[in-house]
Amino acid sequence: MDNSFDSPGTPPAFMPPPVIAPPPPPKPRRSRGWMIFAIILLVLLFISLFGNLTQFVSRMLTFNTGFAPTMARDISPKLEECVLKDNDARNKIAVIEVDGIITGQTADPAGNSMVDVIKAEFNRAKEDSRVKAVILKVDSPGGEVMASDQINRAVADFQEKSGKPVVCSMGSLAASGGYYISAPCRWIEADQLTLTGSIGVIMEGLNYRGLMDKIGLAPMVYKSGRYKDMLSGMRATNEIPAGEQAMVQGLIDETYATFTNIVCTGRTQAHQKNGNEGKALADNWTSFVDGRVLSGKQALNLGFVDQLGDFDDAVKAAKRIANIGSANLVEYRERYDLSNFLSMFGQSSQSHDIKLDMGLNIPKLQAGALYFLWQAP
Repeated sequence: MDNSFDSPGTPPAFMPPPVIAPPPPPKPRRSRGWMIFAIILLVLLFISLFGNLTQFVSRMLTFNTGFAPTMARDISPKLEECVLKDNDARNKIAVIEVDGIITGQTADPAGNSMVDVIKAEFNRAKEDSRVKAVILKVDSPGGEVMASDQINRAVADFQEKSGKPVVCSMGSLAASGGYYISAPCRWIEADQLTLTGSIGVIMEGLNYRGLMDKIGLAPMVYKSGRYKDMLSGMRATNEIPAGEQAMVQGLIDETYATFTNIVCTGRTQAHQKNGNEGKALADNWTSFVDGRVLSGKQALNLGFVDQLGDFDDAVKAAKRIANIGSANLVEYRERYDLSNFLSMFGQSSQSHDIKLDMGLNIPKLQAGALYFLWQAP
């Protein structure tokens, strides 16, 4: 009997289902972002090292042989013109802004100060034949005496050499040094609520000898002359030489006389050109140059400003004085490139302080320095 077939009652043998192995997971793609960043960083580092090496070699050549290399990087402000208001006109009115504390200290990554930038802006306006006038927007409590004087001379020289008028548009504050730089302008426009004036000079110091005596600190000073440590805060009041106060006051009085002369000269010349359209200094104007702050309305009555108005009124005055019907309003802004960024690597860390903005902008006055500055209480 053939046994190759199962009996009818026997179930077929169980066959397990085939095991299907899942496909292997794809290999994770390795990110190349960090490699690109590392390459860029290495390139920048190499350029910085090359620049520093070039400077070192040039200095060594200058020191050892007296040979001065002719190649140098121009760090003067790089400006580009931006249109504030396009009136579809050929003529232009350049707007130059002075905002905040007036200072000659370095203020941008390229190593330029506020004074450098403002001078460059006036030079750009002088060279452009389509610029017919300049509006100097001032919103400043003043600042350093030297920086204020440099901007003052930049305004006066621009008007004298180019023949183009400068119209001052005062903001909420144009006091002390803020007025000093406004004085040579052909026309001064202020709002009736503008705070201006504060014509005067200030120098501050601090005597901390009493505190030193309390904690047991004794100063040791060696000097070549009796006035070499003038304004030092480590001296007791009975150690201050006789006559020192008069000497310091003489310096302040001399600077103050320069301030009042700037005001008198600027306003007198402006009135001679403006005629009855402007305002002349009042007969008693010298009674109000004692450091007091004036409102725009008070300044108008005394002849320190020509008219009450806003920025638009200053534009109208500029068009009238320049004898033009229409003009585009332009301003100059600093343009930075890779060389400005790389120059930061070669500068000392003191040039890149980190500042915390707490909503206050309190100027830090240097002891013994002269300021045209008004400080609100």
